[in-house]
Amino acid sequence: MAIASVSTITSASPVGWQDAIERGFERAKKTLRNITGIQVVEEKARVEDGRITEFLVTLRIIFVLEERSG
Repeated sequence: MAIASVSTITSASPVGWQDAIERGFERAKKTLRNITGIQVVEEKARVEDGRITEFLVTLRIIFVLEERSG
């Protein structure tokens, strides 16, 4: 039986939301194993002087916990 866990992270990009998602996923892969899915929970943007300067996403990273032997 597999048991999954969820980690929530926030990622940012000056380019766009898709880039922010990909940056967050790439960073999560460095720490978490057995990732099975991503849920985009929220998209936001920072605005300065009437221009979008940064795209932010909140992601839920779903991953399966490893079985311990013994």
